[in-house]
Amino acid sequence: MKVAVVILNWNGEQMLRQFLPSVVAHSVLPHSIGEVVVYVADNGSTDGSLTLLANEFPTVRTIVFDKNYGFADGYNKAFEQIDAEYAILLNSDVEVTPDWLIPLVEYMDAHSQVAACQPKLMAYHQKDEFEYAGGMGGYLDRYGYPYCRGRIFDTIEKDHHQYDADVPLLWATGACLMVRLAVYKEVGGLDGRFFAHMEEIDLCWRLRCRGYEVRSVASSTVYHVGGATLNAGNPRKTFLNFRNNLLMLYKNLPESDLFSVLFVRSVLDYVAAAMFLLKGEWGSAKAVFRARREFRKLKGEFRVSREENLRHATSMDIPERTSFSILWRYHAGRCHTFDKL
Repeated sequence: MKVAVVILNWNGEQMLRQFLPSVVAHSVLPHSIGEVVVYVADNGSTDGSLTLLANEFPTVRTIVFDKNYGFADGYNKAFEQIDAEYAILLNSDVEVTPDWLIPLVEYMDAHSQVAACQPKLMAYHQKDEFEYAGGMGGYLDRYGYPYCRGRIFDTIEKDHHQYDADVPLLWATGACLMVRLAVYKEVGGLDGRFFAHMEEIDLCWRLRCRGYEVRSVASSTVYHVGGATLNAGNPRKTFLNFRNNLLMLYKNLPESDLFSVLFVRSVLDYVAAAMFLLKGEWGSAKAVFRARREFRKLKGEFRVSREENLRHATSMDIPERTSFSILWRYHAGRCHTFDKL
């Protein structure tokens, strides 16, 4: 099999009903390139998802789990059952476009050093704007804050083809992420301990440190709803984002940066908690404190992973992890778009 398109589902019957038809209709390749199979991996849904799939999408293959393993382990367990050259992690709230697969496959076939790529990720409800989750590909600042071409914090740009150039990235979005399946398994896949959020950035950072490249492919476009599972103000999402970001930094930072970066992050996290309190978002403030407690408790369990990453790295100096603070440039320098950085 050339490509496995894998949608991870948990109680997403309505999302499947709305978006799966475009995936089934448009996930095809010329016979000369190879076969495409669409899968839905179900994370123990209790709604009508499986009945819908059986009755209305007979060509879609299902992988059924006994419970919700989260985003990371859900995909890891699904990929254990799939044999394909390329696999695509696709959110259930993504509308794909005709021939969206062809540019991705052709790009990966032509660039053997590229282990992961993404299409142009646009907003479903505002189709001339980039989508928050990935835009045209992502970077990290010195202190672990992710940002994208097309989106920095809550500033989202319209697409004027300003970021169509093929450039190296640190990470590609997990909303629609194509990976070489053999390489994905070689580096250990997504970290299941994250459960959800930041796991694709962690994966791509590991890929970059081991000499692989991550890119975006502007000639392929998909539309993402975003926030369909947990909205931006959900304290659970805040907790996972803060905790997993700290764990990701601990796993992947070079030794020379570890102490200074984690120290500054502790200050910035408490500032973030104070800002949540000032806005009356008590749940999110508590989530930041809980995330830091959980990080301190879990750090020892991640030491082996850190040592393994350092051992297998061909370089820890990744240019797409930039040396500046995106917070400072955004708020003090008024750099609100990627091209101003």
